This record gives sequence, C-alpha cells and structure tokens, in this order.
Amino acid sequence: MSKAISRRDFLKVTGAVGAAGLLAACGGNGGAASSTASSAAEAASVAGLSSDPVTLTMSWWGGESRHNAYQEALKAFSAEHTTITVNPTFAAWSGWEDTMSTKFAGGVAEDVCQINWNWLYNYSGNGQTFLDLNSVTDYLDMSQWDDAKLGACNVANAQQCVPISMTGRIFYWNMTTFNKAGITEVPATEDDLFAAGKAFQEKLGDDYYPLHLGAYDRMILMVFYLESKYGKDWADPTTSTLNYTADEIAEGIDFIKSLVDGHVIMPLPTYYGANGDGATHQSNEWITGKIAGIFEWDSAASKYQDALDEENKPGFTVGEEIKFGDYNGGFSKVSMGMAITKTCKNPAEAATLIEYLWNGDGAAIMGSECGIPASKAGLATAQAAGKINELVAEANGKVMSFVSCQLDPLFESSDLKATGTGTYQEVFDTVDYDNKSGADVVDVLLDGMSAVGYTV
Repeated sequence: MSKAISRRDFLKVTGAVGAAGLLAACGGNGGAASSTASSAAEAASVAGLSSDPVTLTMSWWGGESRHNAYQEALKAFSAEHTTITVNPTFAAWSGWEDTMSTKFAGGVAEDVCQINWNWLYNYSGNGQTFLDLNSVTDYLDMSQWDDAKLGACNVANAQQCVPISMTGRIFYWNMTTFNKAGITEVPATEDDLFAAGKAFQEKLGDDYYPLHLGAYDRMILMVFYLESKYGKDWADPTTSTLNYTADEIAEGIDFIKSLVDGHVIMPLPTYYGANGDGATHQSNEWITGKIAGIFEWDSAASKYQDALDEENKPGFTVGEEIKFGDYNGGFSKVSMGMAITKTCKNPAEAATLIEYLWNGDGAAIMGSECGIPASKAGLATAQAAGKINELVAEANGKVMSFVSCQLDPLFESSDLKATGTGTYQEVFDTVDYDNKSGADVVDVLLDGMSAVGYTV
C-alpha cells in the first residue's frame, strides 16, 4: 500500500467522532436529487415516433418464470403497438455480465437493457453507454418514480436508467425449528440472537443453528451492524470514500466472530464440509431445518420458503430488522434498472416500451418477477392484477420502512464479493479457519477495497 497519508490514516489521527462530522450520514441524497433536476433541465428531447415499422432489440437475465413474463409482455406490447417489433435476447445470470460488458465495449448492446445498478458506474461512468432518459420524457412518465430512487440512477449528470425495483436484506426464520428449541417469537434484538444460539445448542444439539451466513452475507450484516452503531454510510455513495476507521471495522468483524463463537451462525468450515460452495437454500441443513435462519434479499423469500421440506415449510416467517444500536442500519439499493443504449436508433419507441412494461399494462404481466415494482403506477397495476407475491411484498415493505443508508457502487465488485476468491471470502474464512480477530484481518479487507478503487 502507498506510504502517503490516506483517509484511513487521517481517521486514525483525528478520531471517528471528529471525522464523522465531515462524512455523509445515512439517508442523505440531496446531491443526487439536485443532479436529477439539473440533467432533466439540460437533456434535449429525441426525435418523435417513426411512422414506419421499427424493430427494437432487448436483453435481460433471469430464470424461467421471468423469461416467460417478459415474453408474454412483449407479445402484448407488439399487439398494442403494431408498428414496433421487439427481438429479445435473454439467459440465466451465469456469465451474463461478461457477455454484456463485451457488448457495451463494442457498442453492440441491445437497444433496451435490463441492467445492474453498478453497471452505470462500471460501463457508463462518463455517460458514454446509456441514454439520458430525460430526453424521452414525452414517452416515459418519470414522475412515477420517487426522486430518491431516480437519483440513485443519475450518473454523470444523466438519468441513465429507471429503477425496476428496490431491494435490501432482511432476516427470514424457520419458526418450526425455533419452536422445537422453545422459542416462540422471532429474534428482535442482539440479545435474542445469542439466546437463540444457546437454546439451539442445548436443546437441539451442536448441528442445529439459528442462522447461516456465507462470506458475502457476513460482510453485509457487518456493515448493517456498524451503520446501526455509528449512523453513517459504509462509504460515500458517490466517491466510495470509506467512512469507517480500521478500529471500527475490526469491531464489526469481531461482532461476526462473536456470532460464530456463540453458536448463532454455523462456522464456515462446517458448512463447506457438507455443502462446498453450494447455495444455502439447496443445502440439506436448510431444507430439513437444521439451519433455521438467513439474512437475504427481500426478493429471495419465495425461493427459500419453497426449498423447505413439508415439515418445515409452514414455519417460514419473514422476520424483523434488528436494531443493533441507536440508528437504523442497512442499505437499500436499486435491484435492477431499465436503460436505453446510446446506439439505439429509435429511442422514442424504446422509451414507449419501458413505459408499457413498468408504468402501463405490461406491469400487470410482469408483476413481481423483477421484484416489487418501484414505479407507483406499475405497482398499482400489478397489485390490481393480483400479480404481487405477498411474501416478497411483506419482506420488501419491512426493508424499505427501516433501512436508512446508501450503498456505494464498489461494494459489490466481483473482486470483493466473488465466492471462493473474493476479499470478503478471504477475510471471513481466515477468521473461522484460523480463529483470527478483527484486528488480525482488517488490513486484508482494506487492501482489497483499495485495490478496487475505494479511498480508505
């Protein structure tokens, strides 16, 4: 690492309290809102709808049910807009980002793209890839999205996408197993977690755990914990300047270690020994109730409930966010967005398609296939059609009413979060395998963060 005085060293010298006054507090986004207004005023309108037949291309990733919903919606769109044909490209997530990054670099991506939020920074940080949607407001009603949600998609002073949905993490519990341990209420406090760990071990045995967290899950919960205690974003949501000292981060890592030591979460070596890198919902421990809790995206509720066996499925419960300090920790983020590429030759028609899918009749077909719709009109349409998954809606409502912090675009860098090879994995594997403390591994985390562009 550089020997120059870094922000990390500055924070060590000045102290967290003094520096905190200079740092962004959770929930602040006035800059994003003003950027949205500025770009809206400056964007020039595109040419109008063509009187000739038009062919658009569109791409997305997802599972079979999402593919089916999109294709049904596109068929309905073309029936209503008879001069517009949409040719789709879609696949599962595995390898999708590599495919799209190559297309973006080559200027050959589809006209309309379902994108991840951090792609705005990774592939269009200077506004070079995606159209400013303020130029198509004659065809796309931007007022259906809250300013804060739009602001999260405003990069390089351009509204580069609209948010399809917002998401965040919440606890899910298998109360069938909790009841066997003599616990009848979902954990609501830090003390409840540790009490559950003790009860599970004493009443059910060493192979039962209230919670399982993979390495990336641990990192998210650690940040949630620190934000609850200190009331500041993990990092500046625009510049990715870290807001925490090494000592504070070590404290967060030690909190995760205390959950392992207290039999609250399954040690990673134990999980790997039985499941390798397999997903939690596919593990025998989850299916049979030996792992009785997870901390997952609100959109994952159905996946985890459906994976449980018949004995445990009735006990699946959306939990409550846990307040670990004086503040509401945790972040929400744009789950995915819808963008128009700058190479699109018919942006008015492309905007008309987005309007149909997320503000219009198409929302009744898409439902919650891409999460709970962020568009007010889209949500109302999907609800009226009975296409909102109630479990996902409950989880999303609890997340959005609680979390107060913002996510920075580097947090989900593949070099940090990749299963098996990422920095987060290295840190928490070392803690579990070698019984190391937060102080022992904090520099590994900070070095990994610096390597992907964080200012630490």
